[in-house]
Amino acid sequence: FSIFRFNAFAGIQISPSHNPKDYNGIKIAFRDDKKLIKVGKETGMEEIKECALNQNFIAPNPSVSGEVIPIDDAIDVEINEAIKALKIKDVKKLKMVADPANAMGILYLKKLIKKIPLDLKAINFELDGSFPSHQADPLQFDLWTDLQKKVVEEKADLGLMIDGDADRVFFTDEKGKIIPATLITSLLLEKIFELKPHAKVLVDIRYILNVKKKVQQLQGKVSLSKVGHALITKQLNEEGAVFAGESSGHYYFEEIGGGESSIRAVLLLLQIISKKKQPLSELIKQVKSAYESGEINFTLPADVNNKEVINQLIKKYPQGTISWLDGLSINFTDWRFNLRASNTEPLIRLNVEGERENIVKEKTKELVKIIINFGAKIKK
Repeated sequence: FSIFRFNAFAGIQISPSHNPKDYNGIKIAFRDDKKLIKVGKETGMEEIKECALNQNFIAPNPSVSGEVIPIDDAIDVEINEAIKALKIKDVKKLKMVADPANAMGILYLKKLIKKIPLDLKAINFELDGSFPSHQADPLQFDLWTDLQKKVVEEKADLGLMIDGDADRVFFTDEKGKIIPATLITSLLLEKIFELKPHAKVLVDIRYILNVKKKVQQLQGKVSLSKVGHALITKQLNEEGAVFAGESSGHYYFEEIGGGESSIRAVLLLLQIISKKKQPLSELIKQVKSAYESGEINFTLPADVNNKEVINQLIKKYPQGTISWLDGLSINFTDWRFNLRASNTEPLIRLNVEGERENIVKEKTKELVKIIINFGAKIKK
């Protein structure tokens, strides 16, 4: 957001993302007119790696200097512009329990409650980079217990958990049940297509059925994307899409160059709950048309190649339609699966979805057995 709003050529964020306290890293992004270009897989990271390995660095030019300009109100400006761009209005004073895990989401939430009616009940709300409460990773669902209990105790309308650098957000309903990101995407599409009728949106290849069905109902267009925030931003800009939802909890918006914004997702959801005047659990039921297994991660023995597993699955399921967009996807009339190598860890990841819960359970069990027969182990 700041690259665009404050007319910068590029930006660097120091962030370990959702990783444990011993990690750190940087995210690099550039601006090309109204498009954001993130450095990542297939978008410049390989070149940086090669330069580092070869020690082929460009020497700094001492005659060229810059200046440091502190911008203290960037979050205020971002929230204000999000409210304006998304036409957020008439938001009821909903009760929301939030767990930002002592991380950067605290800064956004403190500002948000000054700008819209919101009864915020927060836990782990003191900034502390040692993460004394728990790791700031919403995808570790065993970390949700305190938040889920608090949602029920407070009789809240919803709960949310934000990752370490606040670019990913997950939600619970009023019963404390964690909501898959694809169902949040499906719900947000009602507002997205209200603002931009018949536009194109993206959904990543892991889970597609719920979103595709909702897009069809709303008479929009949808494209499938690879997994990974840099790749999704790139495709969103190339195809002229207005929004993307990723099953990892990232939500991407055209008006900020295809970058992700958790605060925009929060604002949209609060607006929809206020307008519909129904519990979040009921709203989710209305957009759910398929069941998801949840991502299952495997480590393979050193002497087993991913391709061996993939070839076995192709032999096992010859009647399906194959896609190689990102890893292997095999699609059937009432179910599908995707198996892909992780972009960030030495793992392979399995996702299964289908129109009926029993077929998802049956096929997930079947696929897990095949993969384990190669000596793979499930990573808890």
